[in-house]
Amino acid sequence: MASKPDLLKDEIRPTLTRMTVPMMFGIVSLMLFNLADVYFVGQLGIDPLAALGFTFPVSFSIVSLAIGFGIGTSAILAKLIGAGRQAEAGALATDNLLMTAVTVVLISLLAKLLIEPVFSLMGADARLLPLIDSYMSIWFLGSVFLVVNMVGNSAMRASGDTKTPAKLMALSSGINLLLDPLLIFGYGPVPALGIEGAAIASLIAWALTTLMILHVLYHRRQMLVLQPLRPARIWRHWREVMKIGLPAALSNMMTPVANAVLTALVAVHGTEAVAAFGVGNRLESISLLACLALSMTLPPFISQNFGAGQVERVQRAYLGAVRFALGWQLVVYLLLLVAGEPLTALFSDDPRVQELLALWLLLVPVGFGCQAVTFLTASAFNALHQPLRAMRISATRLFLLYVPCGWLGSQLFGLTGMFAGLVIANILIAGIAFYWMRRHIARLKTVEVA
Repeated sequence: MASKPDLLKDEIRPTLTRMTVPMMFGIVSLMLFNLADVYFVGQLGIDPLAALGFTFPVSFSIVSLAIGFGIGTSAILAKLIGAGRQAEAGALATDNLLMTAVTVVLISLLAKLLIEPVFSLMGADARLLPLIDSYMSIWFLGSVFLVVNMVGNSAMRASGDTKTPAKLMALSSGINLLLDPLLIFGYGPVPALGIEGAAIASLIAWALTTLMILHVLYHRRQMLVLQPLRPARIWRHWREVMKIGLPAALSNMMTPVANAVLTALVAVHGTEAVAAFGVGNRLESISLLACLALSMTLPPFISQNFGAGQVERVQRAYLGAVRFALGWQLVVYLLLLVAGEPLTALFSDDPRVQELLALWLLLVPVGFGCQAVTFLTASAFNALHQPLRAMRISATRLFLLYVPCGWLGSQLFGLTGMFAGLVIANILIAGIAFYWMRRHIARLKTVEVA
């Protein structure tokens, strides 16, 4: 494990940079994982690409569940490590991985039974449902490995190790990139499986990297330990993690629920609009990758310093993260404007899809800086063991601002109004979230002084 003083005494900016840069490369590889699926499936035609667009909110729901479980794991483990309780951290990490796997197996089995009614409700027509079913039936099986993979990575990050998770994420992306064209288009004795091949490639990549993560946790990190299966202890550890992890998971799962509603709004404008919106959602993830990496490394830093009573360092880290998010996302927006035409041509040769994706690139990324401030603030609240405050930020953003503004804009000005409404919602919630965090830190300082 990383030595405790690394996160408690070193300079804040170099420490966060040392932790975040490897995660940036890891997340780049993870986003390329998704973009590879979009690129190769896009070669099959508009219908498979639109089907993949419909799957994004549902698949991201499982990813959001994994992120929430990972947040709870990271916050509890980092605080234990910050307090010098490494042995207890290992026992808790082991029980948590076991319960995570069992939970996701049950959720995936249920979700597989609900594929047709859920996607019909989202607006997918009968022509697309067989494509969606063939993809998601396999994807749900692989999601068990995906979630264990992500929670295991969170356990490593809690100890200050971000290099190993980044390498494993890159490996997973590389395996998927090699398998995607082979299984989608076929070669030699390997049959062409179409969109189903993309799901099988993902399953294989996640399964292999999960085995490697378990190996690292057991042999190198001592965060996977052999211990008796005692239900009382397992349940106690699971409750500790879920006090933060469950609200965080629900908070993160609000995003794909909102995206599902927005996808249904977009579906009114045609299959081409859904295809463009699906590509845009994946470009959004890669555009926010630096801040996403920071949102994964900031919580262990905050939790360890919070556990050690160093509130001033917590405040400095948070404000530095906000400044970075706003400046960096401005640069990203300008780059997207410059690269707009090549990007639209890369994912589809349909003129209408290219036109709508260009509109998305012009408008939606304007709000990415504020969006980053919002999820960084939610991550900081989770790290401070305030998951309900983080959940309130997500609920306010998505259901009081994001979806209503998107719906109103769509009703008044079509897709242009919808995309502009999403930007306005991100700006408003960023200001609210920042105010809430500043007020909470001020209270912590008052308690510390007292």
